[in-house]
Amino acid sequence: MEAVVPKLASFNLLNPKSKSKSAIRRFSSALCVSSSPSVTSTDSVSLGHITRPDFPILHQEVYGSKKLVYLDNAATSQKPIAVLKALQNYYEAYNSNVHRGIHFLSAKATDEYELARKKVAAFINASDSGEIVFTKNATEAINLVAYSWGLSNLKSGDEVILTVAEHHSAIVPWQLVAQKTGANLKFLNLNDDESPDLDKLKEMLSRKTKLVVIHHISNMLGRSGEPYGSYLSQSKSGFVLGASILPIEEIVHWSHDVGAKVLVDACQSVPHMVVDVQGLDADFLVASSHKMCGPTGIGFLFGKSDLLSAMPPFLGGGEMISDVFLDHSTFADPPSRFEAGTPAIGEAIGLGAAIDYLSTIGMQKIHAYEMELAKYLYENLLSIPNIRIYGPKPSEHVQRAALCSFNVENIHPTDIATLLDQQYGVAIRSGHHCAQPLHRYLGVNASARASLHFYNTKEDVDEFIHALNETVSFFNVFK
Repeated sequence: MEAVVPKLASFNLLNPKSKSKSAIRRFSSALCVSSSPSVTSTDSVSLGHITRPDFPILHQEVYGSKKLVYLDNAATSQKPIAVLKALQNYYEAYNSNVHRGIHFLSAKATDEYELARKKVAAFINASDSGEIVFTKNATEAINLVAYSWGLSNLKSGDEVILTVAEHHSAIVPWQLVAQKTGANLKFLNLNDDESPDLDKLKEMLSRKTKLVVIHHISNMLGRSGEPYGSYLSQSKSGFVLGASILPIEEIVHWSHDVGAKVLVDACQSVPHMVVDVQGLDADFLVASSHKMCGPTGIGFLFGKSDLLSAMPPFLGGGEMISDVFLDHSTFADPPSRFEAGTPAIGEAIGLGAAIDYLSTIGMQKIHAYEMELAKYLYENLLSIPNIRIYGPKPSEHVQRAALCSFNVENIHPTDIATLLDQQYGVAIRSGHHCAQPLHRYLGVNASARASLHFYNTKEDVDEFIHALNETVSFFNVFK
């Protein structure tokens, strides 16, 4: 049946009180979260309960009387008060352009903008802040690599390897560049447990391979595991599984052995686990602020310094130049070379505040807590009649990220999402999740997706499961 057209929502705060102190400070003594996924809270006080007061948007009713249950975090995360205050403080206290003025406001804005770059570098363990290029999002970051590095380094007959599980943003730019250069795109399929077939990847790699584009955690399949450095098992081909959705270090090693570079889409990993770009040894890595509790309109590209230094500008204009003459121009060193025009200054500062907030909690604690939520979500979804959950099943050696994409037999996922929203206030995503090739590979047009973050609780999952059961029962009446 067709989805019901949603009515416009009105929003009423359930808990509008704005505390002067962050929940992290108020409950610091309760943050005894173990690095082990099996121990994530003290008594009944979970990380979700501790941090929830810092997110005012979560304390509201939608459609007049329904408590909001927000489970669409893979699309975008909510923002803590600390980030909102950082944005407000920039515009109220030192709004000015960066790198251009010598007055107090410009100097202050420049310092805070560049401090945010240093925070990003430290957060992912880049060797230098000059390896961090601010972009408007991860999509622009991938396009930057495609049009700067790609057009300069790819030629007819070269190969770029991607997986069928990549986000559109990681596929379309390379399609466009391949059309311009004559390079060939090759796609890695999934194995029986619906993970990218890494045995096949080793076979596909050759001296023709110039780039491997691969996700760290799929926004649909949801496989995850321990943070970098704690592998669990080995596959038949000898590579190690379990440290992340994919053993990026091993993939990088194989790729470098044939002279290929590796671009990692880390949009679903950087907000949820420890990511160490030096440990991964990836050549490029991208992420978006809005998925990591920061503002929209800002993301970043990590690139190894030697690669960035050899890449031509992506966009032309102010900030990225050294000298401009009427007949030619010379260009600034990275990262300025790739940041043409006035950047998203307030947004970058807000991202820096988000990183401060996440770092105060600790990414290992966030990851451990989310692994418990992930298991709880998956196991409870199995109670839904005729449900199909995509991606590998959790096991001793396979842990899932805190998201599940699913379908229920004979019910359209958009109908499910619409009823969950309007009748129960539960916000999930439906559609193809910017992964149409993956959906076609799995033989479906769309799916529903529930995705969690550290400010979610088991009670959120319980309310979702109850609402989903009621929704499925409602639609089954019409069969």
